[in-house]
Amino acid sequence: MAKKEESVKLLGFWISPYSRRVEMALKIKGVPYEYLEEDLPKKSTLLLELNPVHKKVPVLIHNDKILSESHVILEYIDQTWNNNPILPQNPYEKAMARFWAKFVDEQILPVGFMPLVKAEKGIYVAIEEIREMLMFLEKEVTGKDFFGGKTIGFLDMVAGSIMIPFCLARAWECMGIDMTPEDTFPELNRWIKKLNEVEIVRECIPPKDKHIERMNKIVERAKST
Repeated sequence: MAKKEESVKLLGFWISPYSRRVEMALKIKGVPYEYLEEDLPKKSTLLLELNPVHKKVPVLIHNDKILSESHVILEYIDQTWNNNPILPQNPYEKAMARFWAKFVDEQILPVGFMPLVKAEKGIYVAIEEIREMLMFLEKEVTGKDFFGGKTIGFLDMVAGSIMIPFCLARAWECMGIDMTPEDTFPELNRWIKKLNEVEIVRECIPPKDKHIERMNKIVERAKST
């Protein structure tokens, strides 16, 4: 078990869902850490030095150990600090949490923004494709307070960092898209509301006006290319 006096630093970016989910985990575990903000898309010398393979945030530095990739970091945090478990203890439930987290990052995230911006006439087809994928999460969270059960866990942090007012949710808002209407996604909307009641989660939500301004610029830039 890690000691509190040990050094923990996190390189992140204020609108990155990947670094925000790591912040959630550190806060839930009660781990003191130093946050180092990157000015992306510029990449600092420190970021390139610590993560020469992917050259991306987040990067966690725990004493002399350097880790990248948010899923890897979340699991490391969970195994290093034993309080407030993030991943399920049951092997099957743990495997399924990893499966759905991978689904969110590899299936939903890549199609949830840029393809919509560039879809133009085919935007409604693109919206329905995303909703079909979101329906899997709707079914997965049905009858649960959180994906992690009674408390937020691994999948809540991964899915939450795009579904509550973070990355994709704010992008959809900027484009005037109601991606998860309550009559179609009652369970996801209930889950989102419960996540917003968690103080640690709210602390990690980017400031709305600043975030929307940034997303609008990204949308305009994408449309012009």
